[in-house]
Amino acid sequence: MPSNHPIPLKVLLTSTSYPATREDWRGVFIAHMTHALAAQPNTEISIWAPPGELPSKVRYLCTPQEREWLHNLMEQGGIAHLLRQGGLQAGRSAWHLLSLLRTFYRRERGQADVLHINWLQNALPLGKGKEPLLVTVLGSDLKLLKLPGMALLLRRVMRERPTIIAPNAEWMVEPLQKQFGAVAEIRPIVFGIADVWYALKRNWQQPQKKWLVVLRLTKKKIGHLFEWGESLFKDSEQELHLFGPMQEEMNIPSWVYYHGSTHPKALQETWFPQAAGLISLSQHDEGRPQVMLEAMAAGLPIIASDIPAHVDLLQHQKTGWLCHNQAGFNQAIHHLSDVDTNEALSQQARTWVKQHVGTWDDCAQRYMQAYRDLLERA
Repeated sequence: MPSNHPIPLKVLLTSTSYPATREDWRGVFIAHMTHALAAQPNTEISIWAPPGELPSKVRYLCTPQEREWLHNLMEQGGIAHLLRQGGLQAGRSAWHLLSLLRTFYRRERGQADVLHINWLQNALPLGKGKEPLLVTVLGSDLKLLKLPGMALLLRRVMRERPTIIAPNAEWMVEPLQKQFGAVAEIRPIVFGIADVWYALKRNWQQPQKKWLVVLRLTKKKIGHLFEWGESLFKDSEQELHLFGPMQEEMNIPSWVYYHGSTHPKALQETWFPQAAGLISLSQHDEGRPQVMLEAMAAGLPIIASDIPAHVDLLQHQKTGWLCHNQAGFNQAIHHLSDVDTNEALSQQARTWVKQHVGTWDDCAQRYMQAYRDLLERA
C-alpha cells in the first residue's frame, strides 16, 4: 500500500560561519536560518559549517578534522576577514577551504534534493552536476566577481543545474543579472528577524541621548563617524556608544564609549531599549545589514550613509535618515533628538519591516518556495 506520509525534502546547507555558543555574535543569522528551516514541516536539514548548537533534527556533516579546521577559522575572524587582510596565510586558508568543500561535495553527492550554499565562494568547488542549487549572496560576495575568471567558473557550476541566486537585498539584482542571468534565476530573498526584536519596548527619553554604532571595526565600516561626530558628541549630552570587534587597528577618540564585541542578547536587554537610535556611516560593500533590520524591528530610528545598501533599505525621513555629508548628519541628530520626530519615525520603521521582512519563519518559507521551484525545474 502507498504511504500517506510524503517523502521529506532533503536540504544540504553549507556555510563558513556559525556561532560557537549562544553568546557568540559571529554567524548568528546562519543559526537563525538553520533553526527556522529545521522547524518547517516535512524537511530534513543537513549542514556543513563551523561547530555550534544545532536543532536536534539537523544532521551535522563535518568530519572531526573539518570541524576543527572550521572552528580555528572562526577563531581567526573567518575567511572574509583573512582575505581582507591579505597575505600568504589568507591565500593558503582560502585554498584549503575550497579543497575541504570539494571533498565534502564529492562525499555527499546525490544525498540531498537541494543544495543551499551560503556565499558564492563556497559554490566554486561544486563542479558540474544536476542537483538543484540555491546560493545566498551578501554584498561582500560581489567583490569575488571582480577577480579574473571567477564569474566564468561560477557560470560553469550553474550551467547544467537549476539554480537560484538569492541576494539578501534588491540592489544586488542588477549586477548579478548581468553576470548570471543566462544560467540562473536571480531572486532576492531577505533574511528574517527574530521575534524578540519586535517585542522590544523603548525607554530612551533621558536627558543624555545614547546613540549606538554596532559593526566590525574597520576603516571602511567606520567611514566618517569620528570626523563628523566630534562636534556633536564631545562634551555634549549626546553620547556615542560603539560596539564590535576591532578588525583593523585604529585610534578610537576619547569621547567615544567603546564597549568591544557584543551579542544580540546584550543589545536586546540593555542597549536597544535605552537608545535614541542606531548610526551607520559605513562605506563598506554592505548587503542588507542585519543589525539595521533588527533595529528597525525594535523601533530604533536609523541614521545612515547613502551607500546603495542603505538607500535600498531606508526611506529618507520616513523609515530612516540618509546623509551624505556632515551637515546632513548634524541635521539627523538634531531632528531625531526631538521626541515626536523620533517616535514617528520609529513606528514607521517598525511597521515597514513587519510588512516587508517579517520573521525568520517567514524567511524559511521563502526559501522553501524557492526549493520547490527548483525541484519542479529539475
